[in-house]
Amino acid sequence: MRNRLRVLAFDVAAPLAAIAALIYIGVALGWPLWWVSLASVLCLLIVEGVIVNAVLARRDGVTVGTDDDGPVLRLAVVGLAAVALVAAVVIGYTQWTVPDRAMDEDSAEVVGIASSVAEASATFTPSSPTAAIDRATALMSPDRADKYKTEFAAVAQQLTKKNVSASAATISAGVEAIGPQNASVAVVMRGTQNVPGQPPDTAVLALRITLAKDSGRWLVDDVTPINSR
Repeated sequence: MRNRLRVLAFDVAAPLAAIAALIYIGVALGWPLWWVSLASVLCLLIVEGVIVNAVLARRDGVTVGTDDDGPVLRLAVVGLAAVALVAAVVIGYTQWTVPDRAMDEDSAEVVGIASSVAEASATFTPSSPTAAIDRATALMSPDRADKYKTEFAAVAQQLTKKNVSASAATISAGVEAIGPQNASVAVVMRGTQNVPGQPPDTAVLALRITLAKDSGRWLVDDVTPINSR
């Protein structure tokens, strides 16, 4: 029984574990050409080692696992299998878990930025006409910020003359598309406009916010209405 367990552990399980780890690494990496070549050679060497071990077992009745005079060789076999398994775990983590976590973090960040810019775009106070503009442009790319200030300047002047105030609150916001460098977020808001002498006018507003990553920071590239009332 003792020899059977040693054969199972050292002569069967260890080589299979090493081969499985090499295949797993290939799947995690997407099988690049260099790994196909390297993994093929390593798997071939492992299979050759198993064959040689089987031939020696038939000739001498002793395998790597059952040879009491070869503890160093058994340690090497286990060590190599362990290294392969650890490498598989590390590569799988870095290739799958880390990117997924980074995408979740990016998704949460772009939704927060898009909501802030959308609300600022639909907010106006006559006593402080540039406050909302400044909040929005702080989260925009330089080119878009300049255009936004120019576009909003005339509107802000008219609203100030009429003493119109407006505010908005996000109802829902979600990522339409996201990649490593670009994202699109849809924001639905409830906007309220107050004109002196008239009841508040409430409407549902929908904006599409496109963003791009610049030096590791998400910035708004464009703000467009999804529909209009």
